[in-house]
Amino acid sequence: MTAIEILQKYWGHQAFRPLQQDIITSVLEGKDSLALLPTGGGKSVCFQIPAMVKEGICIVVSPLIALMKDQVENLKEKGIEAIAIYAGMGKREIDILLDNCIYGKIKFLYLSPERLLSDLVRVRISYMNVNLIAVDEAHCISQWGYDFRPPYQQISKLREILPDVPILALTATATDFVRKDIIKKLEMKNPQVFIKSFARDNLSYVVFNKEDKYKKLINICRNVKGTGLVYVRNRRETAEVSNFINRNQIKADFYHAGLEKNERFQKQEDWKQNKTRIMVATNAFGMGIDKADVRFVVHLDLPESLEAYYQEAGRAGRDEKRSYAVLLANQSDILSLEARYINSFPSPEEIRKIYHYLGNYFQLAFGAGEGLTFAFDIADFCKRFNVSVLKTISALKFLEHDGYVILSESVFLSSRLMFTVGHEDVYRFQIENKAYDNIIKTILRSHGGAFDGFVNINEADLAKKTGLSYKEIVAFLNKLQSIELLAYIQQTDQPQLQYIRPRVDMEHFDVDVKYLELRKDILLKQINAVVAYASSNICRNIQLLNYFDEMNASRCGVCDVCLAEKRVDNDVQLNDEIEFEIISLLQHQPLILDDLVINIKNGSENERIDTIRELLDAGKIKTDGKKYYI
Repeated sequence: MTAIEILQKYWGHQAFRPLQQDIITSVLEGKDSLALLPTGGGKSVCFQIPAMVKEGICIVVSPLIALMKDQVENLKEKGIEAIAIYAGMGKREIDILLDNCIYGKIKFLYLSPERLLSDLVRVRISYMNVNLIAVDEAHCISQWGYDFRPPYQQISKLREILPDVPILALTATATDFVRKDIIKKLEMKNPQVFIKSFARDNLSYVVFNKEDKYKKLINICRNVKGTGLVYVRNRRETAEVSNFINRNQIKADFYHAGLEKNERFQKQEDWKQNKTRIMVATNAFGMGIDKADVRFVVHLDLPESLEAYYQEAGRAGRDEKRSYAVLLANQSDILSLEARYINSFPSPEEIRKIYHYLGNYFQLAFGAGEGLTFAFDIADFCKRFNVSVLKTISALKFLEHDGYVILSESVFLSSRLMFTVGHEDVYRFQIENKAYDNIIKTILRSHGGAFDGFVNINEADLAKKTGLSYKEIVAFLNKLQSIELLAYIQQTDQPQLQYIRPRVDMEHFDVDVKYLELRKDILLKQINAVVAYASSNICRNIQLLNYFDEMNASRCGVCDVCLAEKRVDNDVQLNDEIEFEIISLLQHQPLILDDLVINIKNGSENERIDTIRELLDAGKIKTDGKKYYI
């Protein structure tokens, strides 16, 4: 099938969007390609369709587990075989999935960059018939980018294994400097570069300097019709702000990555189908969700960078109709942004301490831990060792860069199980152990594929079907695992922390101080750019385009700065028109104030009286106390 036939059959679109066809053609010709498509530009289609046209499997590297899971589910719904491998999965689970990629009919293998560090994964990839390497969120590979992820530097090792397989790097936001760095780090050969302009003509960027942000938020929700998205900084705020909007008789809901999968899915669907009008969310929401008719996106807090802001704001108005990207920011927000990120920046000594505390937290001996993965409760860790959450997260990023540990994002992983022995052994066990017969029968009836690979289970459902309690089900499953009848992995919504190398003692612990200073410098530049955007009186569109190296942009005419200037220009023009009328009337004859005001056609009564006063003060007209004359 051709690219257009695949688009029509699986995606239901009749034609490609701008640039998609060119990128797909480049990939099908076997060329390395870099594509910059703003949020909503249809990046995923650019690698999914050429991978479907060609024989073999496409490897997709993505840093976002939630987005990987969504894309895999969307592909499966279309009848396309896809799997994802990320932190939190057991070795056996990964083993089976990789085997399916070599011997099965899998078309897409989604990998988190951390997984490329594993020899197991790299060796298995060398046996696969790979037709394309797609690198999503490619700006993460550049240490100059706003969201640098050290494990992304491992992607170039795929080139050693698959030297002739083309690479397609995709991102929504990258400055010219970052683009060049992406090409260098991915070792691209004569790459084709596709850049769609960052200009969004239908999007009106607005900044409000308001002390009472909640009152302004309700004002926006009432005055702008259609669905909206409100971004807040943390999970707690999502529920608080959502409840506040609902109390004002506007239908709102909240979303964050810590919610259970079915709940997240339902909230997404209700919002996509306009059953919920406003969604209040952390930045985990919106990625991969193709909702075209979002009329406004409000940020209640200053973003950490203009790249992040542009991506999130760009979720408004994908249908090309007038939409609004609103940033609510006051002076205290600017001060707290600077404090939040600069004060949270760890010193080399603080990074050393946090590494030492991690070893104690997981009870790891020196020289132990290589390759081990732990569910990591950051809040509990910080409370136990009395350290700042933000400093800890920053320190972990530096520990990642220096190759000590890797921390995956927080994401909900449902419970999974798989039988590790054959049908006959399970049947024999049931006959010999009547107490387990009911639960095993229920699992087999509910999950037919449990002998071939890991299947998602719900302990509460099993409890309902068997008449046992939730605790009893978990105890039974753990017992069956201990006697090696099955492998059982319990659900978690915590981040996963993996040790890349054995725990080292403090004498052998080393921090890259130069890199620490570089990241601090980059962070300051990003914060200064955000502060300048929020407080400057230059057209918002020009500011954003200049930031992304699109110079000589023209004024948008629809942002708050342009509209304010228009109002001033209109006021001056109106004042001139009223002045001309007054002079014309008084040239014919002197008039009392009431007659003069009534005979002026332009402006309101107050505007007419103000202009008469200005002309008196300037000595252009005079009065004898009753009549006005020239």
